[in-house]
Amino acid sequence: MKTFGIGIIGCGNIGGVHVSALKGVPCARLVGGAEVGEERRRAFTETTGAPCYADYEELLRRPDLDAVCVCTPSGLHMEPAVAAARAGKHIICEKPLEVTLDRVDAILRETQAHGVKLCAIFPMRFDPAARLIKQAADAGRFGRLTMGDCYNKWWRSEKYFEKAKWRGTWKLDGGGACMNQGIHAIDLVQWFMGPVESVCAFTERLVHPGIETEDTAAAVLRYRSGAVGVIECTTSVFPGADRRIEVLGDKGMAVLEGDALTTWQFAETRPEDDEVRRRYSAQGIAERPANDPMGGGHARHRAQIADFLEALATGREPQVNGPEGRKAIEIILAIYESARTGRTVRLSSGA
Repeated sequence: MKTFGIGIIGCGNIGGVHVSALKGVPCARLVGGAEVGEERRRAFTETTGAPCYADYEELLRRPDLDAVCVCTPSGLHMEPAVAAARAGKHIICEKPLEVTLDRVDAILRETQAHGVKLCAIFPMRFDPAARLIKQAADAGRFGRLTMGDCYNKWWRSEKYFEKAKWRGTWKLDGGGACMNQGIHAIDLVQWFMGPVESVCAFTERLVHPGIETEDTAAAVLRYRSGAVGVIECTTSVFPGADRRIEVLGDKGMAVLEGDALTTWQFAETRPEDDEVRRRYSAQGIAERPANDPMGGGHARHRAQIADFLEALATGREPQVNGPEGRKAIEIILAIYESARTGRTVRLSSGA
């Protein structure tokens, strides 16, 4: 497979995760970065040996650049993504793709118009235990799905928000505990359960008075299949708990806590079930500490980027393309609308 030249737009914490992930992808070569902050530009070049530009347009003009990782604050994803599409560069975009559906859809239109591929970063879909649940759901092992729940009860200190002023703002973060921290769990539960039909929610800002957005949220949802579920997301619970996702039906249930399958039970057993429980029941719980935003490493990012570059090489779609990346955002925005209006919100697309 050919080697692809990759650039990083936005060289903060998550940009560093992408740099580390790229080192483990044999067909990827880092060719440069773009960052408005002078100190970060200098640090990027010192760390990687690659040039870092103040203007991402200069990076996009490089002929050896095939794709960019957009790692700017969430509400600043659209402009570099659109510019990259118009320059004919493929795009790996951090979560969320953007903070409004209009801005998400602008990215989708431009990538389609210019024939470039778009990858929405949801690396939890590449977690081995999560993939086992998805395979079981697709195979019908849960029977009639009845409930799909996710609990993302984390803690973030005041210093976390003070360190980057865009966090906890509507304009640049797009939301709080749901849009920034809980989005991975929300994406997984809808991936397992299928489209969400409607949402009824409450959100509050209880312990972080310096932010605009919610630090505590609870929602009840109905899936298009008729199943129901619960979403709970916080940055207000000390010291925080492992992410927990439950998929339940009339013939089986699975519970994912952190990276571990703590429950894997089915009415119709298979020989491999004992091995699944042995291998995944105790491994990796709390691999990503619930109070540490950078505690998860980069292995799953590496797996997702490798999938994207394989998609470029073969012409197929990446496993998490733009429309897939849109789904969790629509659910979260419905949560916010329900909390604001006090009404049940029906999703237009059945995300």
